[in-house]
Amino acid sequence: MLFSLPTIRAARHKPVSIRRDVFRLSMPVLLSSLFQRLVSIVDIFLTGGLGAAAIAAAGLGQLLMFVTMTVFWGLSTGTTVVIAHLWGAGRREDAGRAACVSCLACLAMTAVFTLFGAAWGSEIARLMGAAPEVQALAAEYIRLVFLWLVWTTGLNILSAIMHGVGDTRTPMEAIILVNILHVLLAWPLIYGKLGMPAMGVKGAAIAINTSELVGFSYLLVQALRKRYIAFSRPDFSLFGRIWRVGWPVALERIAQQSGQLFYSSFIIGYGTSAYAAHQIGLSIESLSFMPGAGMGIAAATLMGQSLGAGKIRRARISHQEALRLAVGVMTLMALLFFFFPHHLIGLFTHDADVIEKGSVFLKLVAFAQVPLAISFVYAGSLRGAGDTFYVFIVTLLAMWGIRVALSWVAAGWLHLSLYAVWGVFLIDWYFRGAAFAWRYHRRDLHSAVL
Repeated sequence: MLFSLPTIRAARHKPVSIRRDVFRLSMPVLLSSLFQRLVSIVDIFLTGGLGAAAIAAAGLGQLLMFVTMTVFWGLSTGTTVVIAHLWGAGRREDAGRAACVSCLACLAMTAVFTLFGAAWGSEIARLMGAAPEVQALAAEYIRLVFLWLVWTTGLNILSAIMHGVGDTRTPMEAIILVNILHVLLAWPLIYGKLGMPAMGVKGAAIAINTSELVGFSYLLVQALRKRYIAFSRPDFSLFGRIWRVGWPVALERIAQQSGQLFYSSFIIGYGTSAYAAHQIGLSIESLSFMPGAGMGIAAATLMGQSLGAGKIRRARISHQEALRLAVGVMTLMALLFFFFPHHLIGLFTHDADVIEKGSVFLKLVAFAQVPLAISFVYAGSLRGAGDTFYVFIVTLLAMWGIRVALSWVAAGWLHLSLYAVWGVFLIDWYFRGAAFAWRYHRRDLHSAVL
């Protein structure tokens, strides 16, 4: 008899146990991502009462912030993966030292980007072709969010550290706190309620800064209390491991967000209402990213911890369970976007032209949900295995070789409709899903050593 009954039962129940782990890790990440994105959505929602120009200005400011965060996401991903490997191998002290050096690197990088963004952010909005009224509104918003960038990057790196050790609940608590404070502050600061001055788009930026300061402070206290960070002299060998994983992610995000800037410039060419519809559609679409993003981070964490402990079979089962859950949830999101687009866009604006255009955008987004789920989970598993350079190459080809290039042909050369330019992103995401899946199934996880 090759296997005892307890062994067979353990094997039978192992996927169930791993599914619970995926839920345990991914649900707080999903909620964290949802509430984190709600900060931006609330700004778009509340500034909607100020008109299409205010929506476009807030949207441009958020887009520039996303582009800036590319390098920090690289650092965060490297931090999560390396700490997950160390934690899985039982090297808790080394994991704490890795967390320390990541925080120091984050602080140094933040200082550089704060100076650059505060000085040149509004000029970038002008170069993108925004109308003069949009430029004027965007200038102050951009300046303020960059001056206090440290709270945003601090939240990001502390969350990454906690994801690496498998604590996704604490970052969720912090981002919920940020959202509550943001809603309480944004409405009166934008419209001059409760005795506060009416500051418009500038008030939205102040609300973000203040709420993220409180969220960062909460995470820092918790990280120190739980001893996730071990203060020590900077360990450059650990930082080298983090950056070897992280720099392709930074380039991947740069390729993604810079490409998104170019792609958005094509949309702006169709008019302010088209860009307002695009921005509202992106805000709603981002809700569908949350399940895939949550499962992707869970896959990366469980993959890293499993490989660090030498448990290859557990790593593969973790990936399968994350993929199954992501596809199921995002299929439901596809149905919601396809059948109720007018209702969703109507929550943000009463402009009939914006609602009409935005509804077409959401129907197109519905067809991207399954490839998005596949892309998020497969990319997360590849990152957890340290294969971040391949993810970067695929992202570069998809964004610039497909989305930007085909949009330029459609808008600048063939002068096709706005809807044709929007449709290009479907080709992008189907390509990514196929490319990531192909790589994962050819990957030898036994050789995944950081």
